[in-house]
Amino acid sequence: MAGPSTDGARAPGSTAESAPENAMVRNALRAGLLLVVITLVLVPFQSTYAVRVADSILIYVLLGIGLNIVVGYTGLLDLGFVAFYAVGAYTYALLASPQLGLHLPFLVILPIAVILGGLAGILLGFPVLRLRGDYLAIVTLGFGEIIRVLINNADTVTNGPRGVMRIDRIDVAGFTISRPIDFYWLLLVTVAIVAVIAFRLEKSILGKGWAAIREDQDAARGIGIDTTKAKLAAFAISAMIGSLAGVIFAAFQRFVSPESFSLQESILIVLIIVIGGVGNILGVFVGATVLLLLPEILRDYAELRMLLLGLLMAVLIVLRPQGLVPRSFGPDRLLAALRRR
Repeated sequence: MAGPSTDGARAPGSTAESAPENAMVRNALRAGLLLVVITLVLVPFQSTYAVRVADSILIYVLLGIGLNIVVGYTGLLDLGFVAFYAVGAYTYALLASPQLGLHLPFLVILPIAVILGGLAGILLGFPVLRLRGDYLAIVTLGFGEIIRVLINNADTVTNGPRGVMRIDRIDVAGFTISRPIDFYWLLLVTVAIVAVIAFRLEKSILGKGWAAIREDQDAARGIGIDTTKAKLAAFAISAMIGSLAGVIFAAFQRFVSPESFSLQESILIVLIIVIGGVGNILGVFVGATVLLLLPEILRDYAELRMLLLGLLMAVLIVLRPQGLVPRSFGPDRLLAALRRR
C-alpha cells in the first residue's frame, strides 16, 4: 500500500497559511488598480501643471522600462542609458527644427531615431560583452558621458551647449499634438504598448535566455544559449525604447540641450527601477511616480528637499532592498489575483 503523499500532507497547511497573504495581495491589487484608474481619469481634468508632471512621469516610465530590459531582465548594470535618450531626442530635434532646415514629418523621423538608437545599443554592446559588474558599469558610464560631450562640442551641428530650439510639434495626418493633455494621451498609449511588448519579451524564449544570463552567464553558455546575441539584443531593444522616449521628450519640450542628458539623469533612471523593483514592469510605474512626485510634494521645503528625498530613498533601500514591487509581483500575478477575487 502506498504511503501518504507528502505533497498532500503539506497542501492543507500551506493553503491555510497562504490564505491571509492571498487576501492581502488581492486587496492591495484592488486598491492599486482603483488608484491607477482614478489617476488616469482625473489627470486630464487637472491644471496644466499637473498634466505636465504626469507627462514627465510617463516619459520616465518609458525610460525605466527600457533600462529594465538590460538591468532587470539580463542582469547587466548600465549607467550610460541616458545616451540612447539623447540619441532619440537630438535625432528629432535636428531633423524637425530650423537647425538643419529639414523639418521632416514625425512619422519619418520616429523610425530613423529608433533605428539609430538600436545601432547605438549594439555599438555599446560589442565592447562590453565580456565585462561584468563594476567594469561594465564604468564602461557604460563612460559611453553616456562620451555622447554628451560629443553633443556639447559639435557646435556646427547640435548648436553645442546652447541646444536646439523651436523644434516642430508632432503633426500626424493633420492632427497636431501640442498641448500637455495631447502628450498625456500619446504617452499613455505608447507606455501601454511598450509595457506589453516588454512583458511579452520577458516570457519569450529570448527572455528566458536573458534570465539564464542574469542568474549565471557561464551556465547559460553551457546549456547552449548564445550569450553574445542575447546581450546584443538586450542592449539594442533597450536602446530603441530609450530613443523612443527621447523623441517624445524633444517634441514635448521643443528644446533640447546637453544638460538634459547628464550623469544625474542616468542615475535617476537607475533609481527608478531600483526603488520600484528591478525586473518588474509594475515597479517601474511605482518608482517613476515616487521619484518624480516627491520633489513636487516637497517643493515648499526647497532647502530640505534633497535631504528629505535622500533620507527617504535610504530608508526604502534598507527596508525594501528588493524594491517596492518585488520581481515575483508581475502582471501575470496581478491578473491571477484579479481572477480569484
